[in-house]
Amino acid sequence: MSLIDDWCADLPSVQNTTAFDLPEQSTIYANDGTTVLAELYMEKREPVTIDQVSPYVLKGTVATEDERFYDHGGVDLQGIVRAVVVNLSGGQEGASTITQQYVRNTILSSEMNEISIKRKVREMTLAEEMEQIYSKDQILMMYLNTINYGDNCYGIQAAAKHYYSVNASDLTIAQAATLIGIPNSPTMYNPVVNPDNALDRRNVVLSRMLTNGVITQEEYDAAKAEDLNLNVQEETGTNGVYLYKYFTSYVRDQILETYDHEQVFQGGLQIVTTIDPEMQGYAEAAVQKQYDSGRLAASNQEFALTLVDPNTGFIKAMIGGKDYDADQYNIATSNSGTQTGSTFKAFTITDAIEKGINPQTTYMNCNGPVEVNGSKIYNYGKQNYGSLSIANMTAVSSNTGFIRLITDTSSGVTPESVKSVAERLGLDGDNLGTAPTITLGVYNANTTQMAGAYGTFAAGGVHRDPTGIMKVTDRSGNVLVDNTAGVEGKQVITDSVAYAVTQVLEGVIYNASYGTANAAALPSGQIAAGKTGTTDDWHDLWFVGYTPQLSCAVWTGSRDNSVQLETNTWCQEIWRDLISACLQGQPNEDFKSASAPNYNSAYKGSGKSEDEDEEKEKEKKEEEATEGTTEGTTEETPGETPGGTTGGAAGETPGGTTGETPGGTTGGGTTAPDPGSSSTPGSGTAGGSSGTDTAG
Repeated sequence: MSLIDDWCADLPSVQNTTAFDLPEQSTIYANDGTTVLAELYMEKREPVTIDQVSPYVLKGTVATEDERFYDHGGVDLQGIVRAVVVNLSGGQEGASTITQQYVRNTILSSEMNEISIKRKVREMTLAEEMEQIYSKDQILMMYLNTINYGDNCYGIQAAAKHYYSVNASDLTIAQAATLIGIPNSPTMYNPVVNPDNALDRRNVVLSRMLTNGVITQEEYDAAKAEDLNLNVQEETGTNGVYLYKYFTSYVRDQILETYDHEQVFQGGLQIVTTIDPEMQGYAEAAVQKQYDSGRLAASNQEFALTLVDPNTGFIKAMIGGKDYDADQYNIATSNSGTQTGSTFKAFTITDAIEKGINPQTTYMNCNGPVEVNGSKIYNYGKQNYGSLSIANMTAVSSNTGFIRLITDTSSGVTPESVKSVAERLGLDGDNLGTAPTITLGVYNANTTQMAGAYGTFAAGGVHRDPTGIMKVTDRSGNVLVDNTAGVEGKQVITDSVAYAVTQVLEGVIYNASYGTANAAALPSGQIAAGKTGTTDDWHDLWFVGYTPQLSCAVWTGSRDNSVQLETNTWCQEIWRDLISACLQGQPNEDFKSASAPNYNSAYKGSGKSEDEDEEKEKEKKEEEATEGTTEGTTEETPGETPGGTTGGAAGETPGGTTGETPGGTTGGGTTAPDPGSSSTPGSGTAGGSSGTDTAG
């Protein structure tokens, strides 16, 4: 007795609620809390209650494993004597009760492979203590939710779903007997790996069920005549990821940054995400429409997008590439990102407005080229736009105007200050340099960052980091993360500045003479704002746009940056189709207005105001004398295109023709491209721009 006391001195208390915690899978859901996106597990396990299990399983397990289960107190002395006799006679039989087996598989799992009297005594002691605390039915269900059924299935529910694609409550007599037989040797009696052994073992179980009165002779004969009739439920996901794989794997990785591997894959976390299955469906349909259009530039062209609710920070839809199973690299969330092209100009506008520069009345020289650090910067197609307001030079995406703005020391707008704005709006500063061409988007970001940044304008200057996680609870129901009310926002620019930027970016879509994103206009009439982006040789095309309700960034290109896309409106069309579908049936909303910023800058720009009649007349004469260019503004001559007199015919304007709609005389109609494009900053000096016209 003294020896037994010594062996049992360090036994854990069975009253400890965590003493019998088992590895339990974590589940990731869509925002409805029911659509399962992923199951993360080391051991596949789905705990159920006694009313969710077939009576054949309950009674058959007792008949097979421990026929006096409801009579003993945790240790079956009669069973021990019988086992000794059988073993001495050359047979093989165990004497462990269901309670003992449960203790061995849980609280003493570290000792379960140890064959010793000490381990057996410890096991029996804990089993007797358990019987004093828990009811028989409770212990039976603890066992059924714990035991190994092979094929990495733990617990009767996981086994029923895996082998027969049914719930544990719906198992037939033959199916129940097959599963009851597996735990005796999960490999030897695995019906997938060793079907003959499993069939023999099933029939032994049926015999014990008959002997103990669980089934009748007729039921026994019918069940024994059946084949195994497996209906194995194959895993359809990748590493437990089933739906929306780019998004779901992104959430999984985010969770793993917060919690350790054991807690995520064995801790039974319940993770409700922000993804909206309906909106995700719209996104996938909008992208697939382009893949099916026959208009792509190359077979390796891909699309990526992120749709964000700017008022909560919730990611509502995400596409990280063409095929997750072929390449799991998520373009929508990649740390390196891709060049953003002229979509970055929105941050330069923000900086200028914060410095008191009025984008509606400050005029810039938008002719080219501009030389910076020995490199020449051109507009798209080497076009000259004359003197344009900052608002109109944004709509037409004049590279030279933006370069002059950021390099003119009197403006106060600098590469460093523009970078600071971008960081405040959520971009990763580690990916941003301070070459003057920062304004042309030569540095990188991903669609999630860009959707969040533009969403800041929609939310009146309040930035919310985009998140895919709404709520996380542990296996006990304790709330670990609660974003159900939305991500906490931070006022990073004033509402006045945000609204002024929005007014400028509306012109990109609605200015018929200058706007490069006419194709993004929503058929419903819902107001929107945004910016196109193009990089050198059309390796990347972007459109980032927003309404008061949603912000979305769409990118197209190739993973290896090899494809030359030429200009097209793929991104605009995806954005338009997606936002239209998401807002269908909802009333149109206006952007929340704000008072005008304090435009107190002394900076007058590098161009001349339209109000100066003499200068206008002079510029008009210069325009007529300059072949292939136009000075002045298209507002004065609405019949001309941003490309001037060389762009009047279809295919000659910046809009040109994409194989569908010609550019026409209003600046390219709905197919007008983004005349601005970016180049690689190289060694930190200003690069060139505008595709094949790039120098430097």
